[in-house]
Amino acid sequence: MKLKNKKAIITGGGKGLGKATAIAFAKKGIDVAITGRNEKILKETVAELKAIGVNATFEIFDVGNYEEVKQGIKNIIATLGCVDILVNNAGIAAFGSLNEMEVSKWTAIIQTNVMGMYYVTKEVLPYLIEKNAGDIINISSTAGLNGNANTSAYSASKFAVIGMSESLMKEVRKNNIRVCVLTPSTIATDMAIELGITDGNVEKVLQSEDFAQLIVSALELPRRAMLTNASLWSTNP
Repeated sequence: MKLKNKKAIITGGGKGLGKATAIAFAKKGIDVAITGRNEKILKETVAELKAIGVNATFEIFDVGNYEEVKQGIKNIIATLGCVDILVNNAGIAAFGSLNEMEVSKWTAIIQTNVMGMYYVTKEVLPYLIEKNAGDIINISSTAGLNGNANTSAYSASKFAVIGMSESLMKEVRKNNIRVCVLTPSTIATDMAIELGITDGNVEKVLQSEDFAQLIVSALELPRRAMLTNASLWSTNP
């Protein structure tokens, strides 16, 4: 599928996987709107995107706050004019036993990773349905395929993302909207390094650019074809 001149929204697009995806999109000629909570980081990323030669903008909002999401998406549509692609990438993580993790932290993970994705999708979906076309890429994790000790909150949120994505896919196929849920293993993002999950070794650990390439490849499939789910693993054990 031709991607040039398409319009995309990427949540959590200022750094990490979101930024890598935004840059990969820009190189394909896609105009990009990124969202996040850090204005400085968003401005810097938008400057990089514009330097590639596409239109780029940003909106500051917390995906877990529905009122902020509603206004933010309206602002983005007013700037871009329309939307063709939504990448639900924003997310947070924390690890600890079910009994020891603070209730507030457990709740925050669910609010951001599940409700945040729901809020953004709910606000973008009517535009895609009106066009009778579009793509929604939801980022889950291998933690959403199998639970492990001390990952109860994160795994619960990522399992939910998979269920929501599969249900939505079956709802909107009739509207020519493709929904794909991706489940990467560990990627060397700032968050993963800060949590001590990886040292980010470029020779052994997946990089954000690797995953961005998978997203672009999924979007470039002919409209008759839809990648519904995929996992990406490092070749190193």
